[in-house]
Amino acid sequence: MENKKGSLKSTIVVSLTNYLDAGAIVAGASGLTLWQSYLGLTEGNLGWLNAISANCFGAAIGAIIGGFLADKYGRKTIYTYNMLVYMLGIAIIMLAVNFPMLLLGFLITGISVGAGVPASWTYISENSEVGNRGRNIGISQFAWGVGPAIILILGMLLAPGKGGESAGVLFGWVQDAAAFFLGSNASVEAVNVFSSRIIFGSLFIVAFVAWLLQRRLDESKDWEAAKLAQSKEKQPSVFASFGSLFTNKVNVRTILFLAGIYLTWNFVASVMGFFQPHIYETAGGLSNGQANMLSAIQWLIIVAVTYFGFAMLVDKVNQRWLYFFGVGIGIVAWLILVFVGIKDHFALWIFTILWGIQGGISVQAFYALWASELFPAKYRAAAQGVMFFIVRGASALWGLVFVNIYGRDGEGFYLAAYIMIGLLLVALLIGTIWTPQTRGKTLEQITKERYGDEI
Repeated sequence: MENKKGSLKSTIVVSLTNYLDAGAIVAGASGLTLWQSYLGLTEGNLGWLNAISANCFGAAIGAIIGGFLADKYGRKTIYTYNMLVYMLGIAIIMLAVNFPMLLLGFLITGISVGAGVPASWTYISENSEVGNRGRNIGISQFAWGVGPAIILILGMLLAPGKGGESAGVLFGWVQDAAAFFLGSNASVEAVNVFSSRIIFGSLFIVAFVAWLLQRRLDESKDWEAAKLAQSKEKQPSVFASFGSLFTNKVNVRTILFLAGIYLTWNFVASVMGFFQPHIYETAGGLSNGQANMLSAIQWLIIVAVTYFGFAMLVDKVNQRWLYFFGVGIGIVAWLILVFVGIKDHFALWIFTILWGIQGGISVQAFYALWASELFPAKYRAAAQGVMFFIVRGASALWGLVFVNIYGRDGEGFYLAAYIMIGLLLVALLIGTIWTPQTRGKTLEQITKERYGDEI
């Protein structure tokens, strides 16, 4: 099966899913305080938006459904229909005028994101040459960084002012657009939140382009071969496939390892992905434009490091030490923020840079690579769906806990920060000690080494 060539083109097309995943999370984050002011949302409301969004439980639901469907009906099936669901969710957010409507839009968007992610990582891995598998996964993570960078730059340009801070250079255009659609008597809060509606509109356009391109993809040859090998057998139901994941000892060990690194890291990353501008504004005292600017710079760093630090190196260097460096620099970032202080603007700049480097060589990048390597083709996407469900579902619950620890104005920030450091330490130890030895091996070779001839 290892006669794959020209995987870069399909990788780029599929990677639009990652762009839209991270873009949906950060689009919500960049305008969070604007929606809070417009709809009078409480911290509990914000916690629920995070919990059911593409950041957490919405994606968890989508992943466990999409993963099994991708194994049963093919990776291409997901791409044919999933972006339509995404566009529906985005459209509801754009038109939201109350909290239930906003919540529904976040939920539908999250489900779509979750359904697409296991299929995309699996498709990329299965269609990669053995020497480029890590590179291609890295490119998909590159897209995961480009999305937030673009969204946050838009957020900075379209942002309303705060206090004595000036508004973004394009906010006048936002005011004109709001006046056209809402009338000249619209409240300040309604006008300000219109910038967030425009940002979500940009995701709607990208999702439409992604739908046009992804529905033309060829089916994964690995999936076709796996289905051909099972053609004389009765096809298992979705629930039977689910059960098989937990009756195989190799699967259980793999799930525990991947959950150990991805769950602990994602508890930190999910909070920063959704609440970082909000934290910078409340605990750090920055304006919305300043918070979006720092976050945008961080994502530009993530984009650069993902390409040059992960994609270009992961197939060539010792993955254990690359993983150790990536998580370790994230721990240093949080230690600086704790011991220098979040209200110190120099500390915020250093944290932004170091957390950006961590994001480029992130646990998610290693998880995407290892999860697509360590399971056999017949339930590769389903296994990732289960993992994604566990991680994003647990992150949803953690988000609800976090907002109560953090408080409305960030009074609990330092307690939350110490918890973040502890979680990152766990991810560092598990991933460094039990790094899988898969570099330079074909997927078929890895499967045979781990499962033998009978799967």
